[in-house]
Amino acid sequence: MNTKLLISPQELTSLLAEKSSRAVIIDTRTPEDYVISHIPQAINIRDFFTYILDNSYPAGLKQLQEYFAEIMSNLGISGAERLIVYEDSLNKGYGQSCRAAFLLKYLGCAQVSILHGGYRAWLTEGLPITDEILLRESSIFRLHPNADMMVTTTEMLQAIDNPAIIKLDVRDRNEWLGLSSSPYHPDFCPRKGRIPNAVWLEWHRLMNSELEIPTFRSPDEIREICHSVGITPESIVYIYCFKGSRAANTLIALEEAGISTRNYFGSWNEWSRDLSLPIDSRVMQ
Repeated sequence: MNTKLLISPQELTSLLAEKSSRAVIIDTRTPEDYVISHIPQAINIRDFFTYILDNSYPAGLKQLQEYFAEIMSNLGISGAERLIVYEDSLNKGYGQSCRAAFLLKYLGCAQVSILHGGYRAWLTEGLPITDEILLRESSIFRLHPNADMMVTTTEMLQAIDNPAIIKLDVRDRNEWLGLSSSPYHPDFCPRKGRIPNAVWLEWHRLMNSELEIPTFRSPDEIREICHSVGITPESIVYIYCFKGSRAANTLIALEEAGISTRNYFGSWNEWSRDLSLPIDSRVMQ
C-alpha cells in the first residue's frame, strides 16, 4: 500500500495515537525555532535543508548518501519507520520539508509523508506543542538509493536539445530573468541565467499562497497550470531550482496531480559553477 504523501494535522494526531505506530516526526526548521517549540516527539534535522550537493556525479551522490546515513543512524532511524517531515510554512522555507521528503525517498525510505500546511497548520488546529528534546538510541540506517529520482548533470546536459524532455525552471522571478544567481544574493553564484531551452513555472503558483495556511492547489488546478507551459501527465519533466528545494516542492505538487518528474538536485548552484556547461545568460524582460 502506498503511503499518503500529504497528511493533515489531524491525520498525524491519529497516527501518533496508534500504539503500533513506528512513526518518526522530523522537524526541518532551524535548531533555534525547534528549541522554542515543536510537535511532541519530533526530532530536528536541519541538514535536510542546508546540505549542498557537491556535484551530481557518482562521488558527489555517494558523499550525500553517506552523510545522511550517518545522521539517521545517530538518531536511531533505520529507514523502515513511517517518517513525517514538516517545516514552518510550505511557501516560506523554500520547500524544505519537501526537500527532506525527496531526500528520504531517494535514500530508500518507503514510508514518507509531509505535514500539509506545516507547523502553522498544527498550531492553528490548537494541537499540543512542547520544548522537550527527544533523545533516541542510535541504530543502523539501511541505504537503498533510488537513482531514478535524481537527474545528474550529465543527464541534464544530454536533455538540453531533446524537446521530448521538459527542463522546468521553478526559481523565483528574478533568478529566471537573469537578475539574480540565487535566492540569497544576486552574485552568490558566478553566473546568472537559465539552463538552455528551459521553461519557467514559479514554484509559488502551485500553492494557495494567499491563504493564512498555504497548501498545495488541487490536482485539477495544478494540471491546468502545468498545461499552460506544455506539461501533461505524459510529459518527461526534469525540474531544477537553486539547490533542489523549490524543485522538490514542485515535484510533490506534480506527483499529487499525477505527473511524474525527476529532480536535478544540484540545480543552478551546481550548473552555474561549472563554466564548461552552457547557459542562456540573456537578461529577460
